[in-house]
Parts: sequence; structure tokens; C-alpha cells
Amino acid sequence: MTQRITPLSRQTSILLVCDLQEKFRPVIKYFAQIVETSNKLLQACKLLDVPFVVTEQYPKGLGRTVSELDIGDTKPFEKTLFSMCTPDVMFNIKEQVKDFNTAIICGIEAHVCVLQTTIDLLSQGYRVYVVVDAVSSRSLTDRIYAFDHLRQAGAFLTTFESIVLQLAQDANHPNFKQIQQLIKTSAADTGLLPSHNMPNSSL
Repeated sequence: MTQRITPLSRQTSILLVCDLQEKFRPVIKYFAQIVETSNKLLQACKLLDVPFVVTEQYPKGLGRTVSELDIGDTKPFEKTLFSMCTPDVMFNIKEQVKDFNTAIICGIEAHVCVLQTTIDLLSQGYRVYVVVDAVSSRSLTDRIYAFDHLRQAGAFLTTFESIVLQLAQDANHPNFKQIQQLIKTSAADTGLLPSHNMPNSSL
């Protein structure tokens, strides 16, 4: 799938924070680092006036959004559908972003909810950026092959620092000094190193 390459626009983008819940803490690879990077991404989006949506997969069984994620008074959308693209979420996205065309996704799991959300959005003609150092799974194999699937489906794979600077666009942005504080230290190690054992892997 080929997408027309155009610059990111803060006015047409939204951040989707997928299912960073308490019960996943002991089982997701690099969970603490994924949450840390997701939280920095969330803070950057606030500074850049990019809205966000948070979901929780079956919170009765999997717990609520982790406290480290500073979502403020935002109420997460509960779901049982693996994709974030429930009617309530899509309505909320379009309420927040009148000319919505781009989703930026972080969270878990790469091969389930992140993947299915991305496929749904791509099939509806939206552009999707998956922030790989803010996305993980229980299995690193599932994670890496999910990234391959996402790339082949037409999503853009990117990193926290890259996406934030694309959104900022200009060092003259009034909040750029605060954004610099978020990116001045390298993103936490999330194990994304080239693998000679995984054919076609882009990471």
C-alpha cells in the first residue's frame, strides 16, 4: 500500500494510547520503558496541542491505566474489541479533530490491539504512525513480526523523538524548550536491535 507523503500536521493528528493497563505490567516485554516513552510522548502532544484518546481492554479483568501515565482527568474508553476503532472512540476522535487524517499510536500489544487498530484505520483511508519504542508485546517475536506486518500494510514506523520533532516542525515553537527537556535524554532501551534471525525485519 502506497501513501502520499505529506508533512505531519498538528491540526489533523491525534495520539491513540492503547491499553497500557496494570495487569500487563509483569508480562509485557520492556513494559516500564514503554510506559516511560509513552508518557513522554503524551506530554509532548499536550505541549503541541495534539489531542489524545486512551483505551482500556476489558478493565474488569486487566485493570486500569497505569498511574505512571499522566492522562489527567481524561476518561479512558473501555472496550472488548481488540481494535481501538469502536464507534465511541471514532466519534470522539472526529469531535476532537475536525479534519482528522492521521493517527499516532503507542501502547500494547503490538500484534493484537495496535495491529488491528492500525489495519482498521488504514482501511478507512487514514494515515498511521506507530511509535515503535512506545509499543510492545508479551513476546519479542510477536512484537518484531507485528512491526513487519504494520510496515507492509502501509503504516509508518517511527520513534518517539522523530515523531515529536515532526509534529513540532520548528525550533521556534513557543513550547520547544519544554519539548527539548523531554527529548534531551535518549529513549529507554526497548530491545529493538537488528535481528539477523528474523527475515524481512525492518528493525
